[in-house]
Amino acid sequence: MKRIWKNLLQHIEILKLLPQTSKPIDLRIKASAEDRRQHWLLGEKYFDGKREQGYGGYEKDERWIPVANFLIKKYKLNSNSKVLELGCAKGFLLSEFEKFLPSSDLWGLDISRYALKKAQTHSKANLIQGNFEALPFKKNFFDLVISINSIHNILTINETVRALREIKRISKQSIITIAAFDTASEKDFLDKWAVVATTYVSKQNWLRLFKISGYTGDYDWFEPWKT
Repeated sequence: MKRIWKNLLQHIEILKLLPQTSKPIDLRIKASAEDRRQHWLLGEKYFDGKREQGYGGYEKDERWIPVANFLIKKYKLNSNSKVLELGCAKGFLLSEFEKFLPSSDLWGLDISRYALKKAQTHSKANLIQGNFEALPFKKNFFDLVISINSIHNILTINETVRALREIKRISKQSIITIAAFDTASEKDFLDKWAVVATTYVSKQNWLRLFKISGYTGDYDWFEPWKT
């Protein structure tokens, strides 16, 4: 059974399709208490404020085009497909799906009311505010569930396990990207960089969480020191 379970998981390097930009770690280290508070509010300053407070301005560009193309081909999506993005933020990836699969049934979920309000200007997908632990969808409802660099944010270990179970329940296929490390120095980098990440663990421990939760979808590691 152990071998069968491992064969269900696939490490898919999807993050390499995004622009590889340097991470200004010095700014994060120098962030004030107020800057860090703005991280946790996940509002306007987190998405469109200073770099110390989050994205430093998250604007639509062409970065999500190759990601959408890859996902469509990899998971054999078509105009009848149902797709959900967990942690959709401003809906930039969903808007690319709309271009390539205009008749597909697209959904986005995010905890940030600010991000979802902005997403309405970029995407016509069904957008809902919420967390990942109790998703309001039937079993195997989606042909693909996507979550890019979101599951490791805010949730505790137990909440993360519940989220992984929910993803497994509602999806026929899934791919997630998560912050993970191999060494103490890599963990130290994440401590300084991923301010709102509460559940980032070693790669081996992620694999254990996958097994505990029954998650059998695809995954990629978010390793910001590599960019």
